[in-house]
Amino acid sequence: MRRLVLALVLVLLAGPAFAQESAVTRVIADYEAFWLADDPITAGRLGDRAALSKLPDVTPAADARRKAALEGFQGRLKAIPDAGLSAEAKLNRDLLAWIVDSQLQGLAFDTARMPLSSDGGFYDTLGYLAQTTPIRSAGDARAWVDRLEAAPKSWRDNIENTRRGVKTRFTQPRSSVEVVLKQMRETVATPVDQDPLLQPLARLPDSVPAAEQAALRARGRAAVAALRPIQREFITFLEREYLPAARPQLGARTLPDGERYYRWLVRDHTTTDLSPDQIHELGRAEVARIRAEMDGVMKAAGWTGDLAGFIAMLRKDPRFYATSREDLLEKASEIAKRIDDRLPGWFGTLPRLTYGVRPVPQEIEQAYTTGRYFQGSPAQGVAGGYMVNTYALDQRALYELPALTAHEAVPGHHLQIALAQELEGKPAFRREAPAFTAFVEGWGLYSERVAGEMGIYRTPYERFGQLSYEMWRACRLVADTGIHWKGWSLDQARACFTENTALSPLNIEVELARYVSWPGQALAYKVGERKYVELRERATKALGPRFDVRRFHDAVLLAGPLPMDVLDRRITDWIAAEQAR
Repeated sequence: MRRLVLALVLVLLAGPAFAQESAVTRVIADYEAFWLADDPITAGRLGDRAALSKLPDVTPAADARRKAALEGFQGRLKAIPDAGLSAEAKLNRDLLAWIVDSQLQGLAFDTARMPLSSDGGFYDTLGYLAQTTPIRSAGDARAWVDRLEAAPKSWRDNIENTRRGVKTRFTQPRSSVEVVLKQMRETVATPVDQDPLLQPLARLPDSVPAAEQAALRARGRAAVAALRPIQREFITFLEREYLPAARPQLGARTLPDGERYYRWLVRDHTTTDLSPDQIHELGRAEVARIRAEMDGVMKAAGWTGDLAGFIAMLRKDPRFYATSREDLLEKASEIAKRIDDRLPGWFGTLPRLTYGVRPVPQEIEQAYTTGRYFQGSPAQGVAGGYMVNTYALDQRALYELPALTAHEAVPGHHLQIALAQELEGKPAFRREAPAFTAFVEGWGLYSERVAGEMGIYRTPYERFGQLSYEMWRACRLVADTGIHWKGWSLDQARACFTENTALSPLNIEVELARYVSWPGQALAYKVGERKYVELRERATKALGPRFDVRRFHDAVLLAGPLPMDVLDRRITDWIAAEQAR
């Protein structure tokens, strides 16, 4: 009784402060319940076993429900004043408000009308899941088959959304559609028994009786076979309805309300208020700066000619290319372990979750980027995946491989994302925050720089590869804004890459196709990386010999992903705390 009275007294003394903190806690709990019920893919990765059998509802009716729910959260968040909030509660409120606003903007633009791009779409979602879905029981296998059986409705709903895009002239350009068509024709040509969607059922646990295994595999094959007619319908739709309606120009600015749409994409991906013109000029300045560094590295390599000649030499010298797919994977694995060995000297906190080095699935490799990170799941027991594209080995230069590994594996995406997943005492929406692209991709690019400081680049050629990769991201600023804001042609956008980077012709074309069909996303890398460099330089200058890079990296990473202005304030506060320590 005495304890109850004491608790009531404390509540009364806390008054408004307690009420405001409780309001933040409640709205977070309600948002996360809504979010995870709405997103079964994320919910399944976080351990909700019932969600593993479901796919997201993408119908207009579902979007209307989302809009109503998000507007409710938006109103509740705006009603919570700063007074009485702890710094952590205020941060939680502000971050959730940013995410909710972003989701509402996406719904306002009805982005569901364009669920396809040269980089992927609803038609390869199950393929990604097949790579990362563990089957450890009959229940897991049944859930996967249930998901396969849910695919036809999901496909038809997405096709209807795409048809709405046709009616409202919110479409991709022809070049992007042709990439999707090529992939889809290859998909339907694959025999059902060889479909990659059946791979999770290939090796079922011994605890599942043989008869049940056979029944599950039969259900899986039937589900994939039932999907084939819808896949063919999608091809016919693209050929007969979508291609004739594809937008005639490349730029997103030419879409209905395209100027406002692209400005929003720029803000959403960079988490800044930079205008497209400001980003374009930043890109040009970075191109000039990096080009000067490249000249110095070429001299260190003993090259006396020009950049074009140096790149031509790199492209034809066989010592810079792997001899087999296995050779490329082995070299990527060796680099990854070499970086692992040096991480403790640069990071105070390391993730528990491991990662693997894996090939990009062959069914998507031709139009896929040179590398990517597949997020793991501590709840499901799935490691992170550093994906290496082993297609067209003469286009996968080994002198670029250390920078690629640093970006996609460690200290890049795996380290940052796994640390966020393992944060204790933080809401799930912060551990899983996908909204802050500049934080995530900027960190990946910054990690390429850190790998150089670690001593990972052992030759001038590998150092040149890192600079070529950095130039690639600088050219993205120029090309993305050029295409989508200034009305550039593909030839104009291509020039920055061909004149300033050692990227292979295949990589350049795949990347250009990606920028055309995914406007704004490519801007996040350089904008985010510049902020990390600026913050570290500021901290180094302010702290002098007391600056500890391990503590700085922990300060950056251990709050989870953040918008750039919030990260700036966090490091400003950290510097002050370090000065007082």
